Amino acid sequence: MRKDQRSMKEESKKMQSPCLEEVSQGCLHGCCPSPFLNQHEPQTKASKPRNSSAAYRRDFASKTTSSIFPSTQFTNHESLPSMQDSFAEFTKAYPQYSDTYRVDQIRSREYYHLSFSDHTCLDYLGIGLFSYSQLQKQECPKYRIASSSFPVPPESPPPVLDIPFFGVSYKPGNLKTQLLHGGVASEFESVIRKRIMSFLNVSENDYSMVFTANKTSAFKLVAESYPFQSNRKLLTVYDYESEAIEAMSNSSEKNGAKVMSAEFSWPRLRLQSSKLRNMLVSKEKKKKKKRRGLFVFPLHSRMTGARYPYLWMSIAEENGWHVLIDSCALGPKDMDSFGLSLFRPDFLICSFYKVFGENPSGFACLFAKKSTIPVLETSSTSGIIGLIPSQKLFRAVTESPGTDTEVENLASQSGRIEKGKTTYEIQHAEIVEKLKGIEMSEVSESDKGIEMECRGLDEVDSLGLVTISNRARCLINWLVSALLKLQHPNTNGTPLVRIYGPKVKFDRGPAIAFNVFDWKGEKIEPVLVQKLADRSNISLSYGFLHHIWFADKYQEEKEKVIERRNNEADGNKGKDKSDMGIAVVTAALGFLANFQDIYKLWAFIAQFLDADFVEKERW
Repeated sequence: MRKDQRSMKEESKKMQSPCLEEVSQGCLHGCCPSPFLNQHEPQTKASKPRNSSAAYRRDFASKTTSSIFPSTQFTNHESLPSMQDSFAEFTKAYPQYSDTYRVDQIRSREYYHLSFSDHTCLDYLGIGLFSYSQLQKQECPKYRIASSSFPVPPESPPPVLDIPFFGVSYKPGNLKTQLLHGGVASEFESVIRKRIMSFLNVSENDYSMVFTANKTSAFKLVAESYPFQSNRKLLTVYDYESEAIEAMSNSSEKNGAKVMSAEFSWPRLRLQSSKLRNMLVSKEKKKKKKRRGLFVFPLHSRMTGARYPYLWMSIAEENGWHVLIDSCALGPKDMDSFGLSLFRPDFLICSFYKVFGENPSGFACLFAKKSTIPVLETSSTSGIIGLIPSQKLFRAVTESPGTDTEVENLASQSGRIEKGKTTYEIQHAEIVEKLKGIEMSEVSESDKGIEMECRGLDEVDSLGLVTISNRARCLINWLVSALLKLQHPNTNGTPLVRIYGPKVKFDRGPAIAFNVFDWKGEKIEPVLVQKLADRSNISLSYGFLHHIWFADKYQEEKEKVIERRNNEADGNKGKDKSDMGIAVVTAALGFLANFQDIYKLWAFIAQFLDADFVEKERW
C-alpha cells in the first residue's frame, strides 16, 4: 500500500508540474485557468520544455476519454457500476485527486450537514463567509433558528432558532457619494470589508467598495450611475440569460445606452472572436482617448463552464472602454489567478453566501477603481446595504416591541423544516417572541468571535488555488465523460444527454449545461428534470442559453434546437431575437463537491434510460 501511495504522489507531481510551470510565466490564451498565478506551493526542479504544458493539457483530455469507461455505453441504469467501483477507476484516471484530501477533511469537520442531510448541492457557485460548524458554535444555549434551506441532521433535536451572524439595513444616498466618502460603518462591517478585500487581493489604496443586497443590485447600481449619455455603449459577454445583466441592460437603455452582446457559435458555443473584436476595436484611431462605453466581462460562463481569455480586457482598455469584471461565477480562489497588478478593471462585482449549502442568502460586493469614481453620475440609487452585527439585532429586539426593520430582517428566516416524516413550522411571530426571551449576555460572548472570524474564507485560503482547481477539474471532467456514456437501448445510438459548450477539457470551468432526451429524441423539459432531481435530494438549476450564432450549414439543426423563452411576464413582445435560445439543466460544483455528489447525479440521470421513468415519477 505504501509503495502504491508513493507512486501515486510521484505520478501526481509529474502531471501537475508542467502546467504550473507555464502558468507561473503567464498565459493570455485562455488555455490555463490561472494565468497569473503567484505559486506558493513547491514545484519540481526538473526543467521542462515550454510546450510541455500544452502537451499535458492534451494528455489530460485523451487520458480522461480513454480511462473513463472505455468502449462502454450504458443502456440501463441498473447496469451502472457501483459508486465504490467507479471511485476506484476514478482515482486511477486522476491520481492527483488524492492530493485534495484536505477538502474532504474540511467538509466532514466544518460542513457535516451536507452528509447528514444526504443532500447534493449542485445549484449554485459561491463563496461562503462562514462554515456550518461555526454557525452551530454561534448558537445560543436556549434557542436556535433552523434554516429553511435544508433538512436538519437526523441526530439533531427538533429545530427552534439559529442565531444569524448578521442582518442587513439599506443605506440611503447614491453610489458615487458612498464610494467617495463612505458612511457610518460598524466595526463588524469594517472587519468584513477588510477580510474580503484581502481574500480577493484587492488593494484598499486602489479600490473603494460597497455592500449590495445581491449581485442584481450591484449591476443595476453601476448602470444607473454610469454616464451612458456620453459613453454610449454597453457590451456584455454572456452565453446565458442573467437576471442581473437583464436589469443592467434595461437601466442602461433608459439612460441612453446602446446595448450590444457577444455571440457564441453553434455547436460548441465558442466565443465569436472576430465579431467581438470588431465591436471592441475603435475604427477611429485619433479618437482612442474618448471613452466608448462599458464592457462587462464574466471571465467564464457559470452555466456551460466555458472560459474566456483575459486578453479581451486588455483589448477593451486599449480601445477606450471602461471594464467591469463579473467574478460571481469564479471559484473560491480564482481571483488569485486574475492578476490585479496587470489588469485593473474599473469595476468588479462578486457575491458571498453566509454558509455553503445551508443558507445561500448573503450579499454582493461592488468594487470601483478610485480613479474611475469621478466619472460616475450623481443619481438616486437603491440597493446599497450595511451589515448589522447580531449583537445590535438582539439589542433592538430587547429594547423595542419587535417592529423595527432590523428585527424584521432577523425574523424573516421563518420557514418550513422537515426532519424525516416530521414537519416543523417556524412562524414569524414565534421567532420574534423567542428572540425577545434571549438575554444579551447569552449572545455577546459569541459575537466577539464572529466579528473577527470568517472561517469559510480562511479554509479556502488554506487550501489554495492549485488544490481547489485540480479537484474541480477531475470531478467535472469525469461527470461530463460519464454522462456521455448513457445511451438509449434498442436505438441507433441515441444519446440520453446532450452537453452544451465545452466537453472533456483541461481548462473548462466547474459548471455544465445539458439536456435529457427520451428514446424518441424529444427533449424532457429542464424544469421537470430539476423537480425530479429535487425529489432525489439533488439540487440542480435550469437556465436559458442565448446569443447563439448558427452558420448556414447548421440552419436545419437550428430549427430543431432553438426555442422561444417562456416568459409570460413579457406579454406580447413579438419575435425579439433575445427571446430565442435553448432552455437547459445546469449543475455547478462548489469547492466542497466530492465524488459521491457527481456519482449521485450520474445515477439519477441514468434513470431516464427507463422509458417509463417520467410517468412513474408523475404518479
